[in-house]
Amino acid sequence: KSKMIMESKLLERLWTELSLRYDDNEERINSHWQEITKCYQADNRYYHNLNHLLQMVNLALDYQGKLKEADLVLYSIFYHDIIYNAKSGRNEERSAELAKLRLSDSQLSFEKITAIQAQIMATKQHLKSDDSDTNYLLDFDLAILGSGRKDYEEYCIAIRKEYAVYPNFLYRKGRKKLIKHFLNQEYIYLSEEAQDRFEDQARMNLKYELKKLA
Repeated sequence: KSKMIMESKLLERLWTELSLRYDDNEERINSHWQEITKCYQADNRYYHNLNHLLQMVNLALDYQGKLKEADLVLYSIFYHDIIYNAKSGRNEERSAELAKLRLSDSQLSFEKITAIQAQIMATKQHLKSDDSDTNYLLDFDLAILGSGRKDYEEYCIAIRKEYAVYPNFLYRKGRKKLIKHFLNQEYIYLSEEAQDRFEDQARMNLKYELKKLA
C-alpha cells in the first residue's frame, strides 16, 4: 500500500510540473489528476495501473534526450490506458478522445493535441511509425516484455487477472496468438536503444510463456 502511495505522489508531482507548463489553472490540473488516479486505480487494473505509468514515465525520463517532444510523450503516457476494459476493442480510441477533451482547455496547440491522440492510437497496433517519438512510446509500453523473469511472471499473472472474464481455453488461444505475433516480427522493439536493451530478454520471456500456455 505504501509503495502505491509513493508511486502516486511521484506521478502526481510529474503530472503537475508537466501541466503547469501549459495550463495555469491549478484546480483543473488537480481535477484531471484525480480522474487519472481514479481510472488507473480501478478494481479491474492489475497491470494497467499507476505502476505501469511510473515504469513508462521513468523510461521517458531516461530517454528524454532522444525525444523530440518529450512533454507530448509524457501526456500520451498518462492518457494511453486511461480507459481500459478487457472486453472492449475501443480502449485506445476512447482514451485518445478523453485526452483531447481534457487537454483542449490547456494552451497546447491543436497540432500538439492531435499528435498526442495519434500516439495513443498507435498503442493499438504497435506498428513502426515515421515519428520516432511514437516508436519510443510504443517501446516504453512493451518494456515489461524485456524485464527479468520474476517481473515477467508477475506481469503474466496480472494480465490473466485483467482478462478473468474469459475462460482459460479462450484466454490461452488469444494470448498464444499475441505472443506468436510478436515473435514473428523481425524486431519487437522499434528503436535501436530498446532493441539493445530489451529485445533478447523479451524473446526469451515470450518463448517461456508460450511453452507454459501449450
